[in-house]
Amino acid sequence: MQKSSSASSLGPGGLDLSQSFFKPIQNTAPPSPTKRHTKVSVIGVGNVGMAIAQTILTQDLVDELALVDAKADKLHGEMLDLQHAAAFLPRTKINASVDYSVTAGSDLCIVTAGARQNPGESRLNLLQRNVAMFSNIIPPLAKYSPDSILLIVSNPVDVLTYVSWKLSGFPSNRVIGSGTNLDSSRFRFLIADHLDVIAQDVQAYIVGEHGDSSVALWSSISVGGVPVLSFLQNQHIAYEKETLENIHKAVIGSAYDVINLKGYTSWAIGYSVANLARSLLRDQRKIHPVSVLAKGFYGIDGGDVFLSLPAQLGRGGVLGVTNIHLTDEEEQRLRESAKTILEVQSQLGL
Repeated sequence: MQKSSSASSLGPGGLDLSQSFFKPIQNTAPPSPTKRHTKVSVIGVGNVGMAIAQTILTQDLVDELALVDAKADKLHGEMLDLQHAAAFLPRTKINASVDYSVTAGSDLCIVTAGARQNPGESRLNLLQRNVAMFSNIIPPLAKYSPDSILLIVSNPVDVLTYVSWKLSGFPSNRVIGSGTNLDSSRFRFLIADHLDVIAQDVQAYIVGEHGDSSVALWSSISVGGVPVLSFLQNQHIAYEKETLENIHKAVIGSAYDVINLKGYTSWAIGYSVANLARSLLRDQRKIHPVSVLAKGFYGIDGGDVFLSLPAQLGRGGVLGVTNIHLTDEEEQRLRESAKTILEVQSQLGL
């Protein structure tokens, strides 16, 4: 499919009417070189990719959006569908192509593409197919946008973020996985629901693998600045550890609940990734639990591994990892989570 975009050539023979429609004023100067043109590319236009694209557009985060997918007809249709909403959206140039050259000059490349599991297929074989797919995705992104930030959303996100780091040759601060950013939002929602407060007043993190070995950091949870567990202890309010574990299990099972009910997840991950994009592109220096190169943190060793830790994000990507205090049990669980990911990488020969 040839690259398509919005155009001003509406006249006979492709005449550029924009030159005739407007008359320039006198004594003008070119635009300031400090004016940033922000471009984001989304790879994969499935339910997740389009939810991300739509949310980024409505939040006015970009000047240009590029979409890439292997299915030319669907890709073209999704591009047209977004373009037809131009009257209701901030002005954004929208391009789409099966050719990765459309992503050239991107500030942020968001990868959502991934192979679907076939009936009876092992998880390991699915992983191998996804790794093979990424070998055709990441190198051209790195070629056309050598200064961009890679944001990986495809699952298993921690392993594929590691793969992307290796394939791109980018410094580790410019390769990020969406990780447990959404898990932490689900966690905050459940706690807020229990306490009948707004989720934005709950400070809580899920770290480690985006999966079954994730770790809930109960020791650092606060609501309105009040540490929850310390408050309960000081007030001699009894609570059962099993109750806490059940909330964590509910977080892990949340995605499966949505998939069983509607067939896929889309809107929550769309908002989550758009939130990450805002922090990166607008240099917000906000802290998010995302998948980063974790070797050397909290006693994690045994090889290079990406997993989620509370990290400060800005225009340079990962600016640093928060020195959050973990209990001995939380540290041990985090190291076990790292081992789980490293074992998968070992099985794949990575």
